[in-house]
Parts: sequence; structure tokens; C-alpha cells
Amino acid sequence: MANTPSAKKATRKIARRTAVNTARRSRVRTFLRKVEEALAAGDKAAATAAFKVAEPEMMRATSKGIFHKNTASRKISRLSHRVKGLAEA
Repeated sequence: MANTPSAKKATRKIARRTAVNTARRSRVRTFLRKVEEALAAGDKAAATAAFKVAEPEMMRATSKGIFHKNTASRKISRLSHRVKGLAEA
């Protein structure tokens, strides 16, 4: 347990940041799930629309420090490839 006032304050700050980060991570996962569901359904229009919304959300989370830059880029690249493949099929 934290004893010093500064340690207690740090604990409060960490709790607030954790709550914000958790909400942001959840928000991004929701957008990614919508893309995945559209891909699974084979709906080209819905998948493209969902991807166009999910991509900036993912990069915004990256700029806030939720995901590493390369992780976000990798996920976006793979999703883009799958959406494009669905469009061609």
C-alpha cells in the first residue's frame, strides 16, 4: 500500500489513466469487430465502410499510446488486404 502522499496521488493518476486507456482500447476493438463481422458475412459494402471508420480510430489510438505504431499498421494492412480480397471475389 502506498504510504507517501506522492505515491497515493500516483496511484490515483494511474487508475484514471487505466480507465481512459481501457475505454479507448474497447472502442477500437468494437470498430475492428464490425469489420470482422462484415467480412464474415461477405458483405463488401459494409466491410469497406466499416474499414474506413476503423482505420482512423486505430491510428488515433496509436497516437494516444494504446497500441504500438507497428502493431496498428500491421492490423490495418491485414484488414485492408482481406477487405480488398473480398471486393475482388
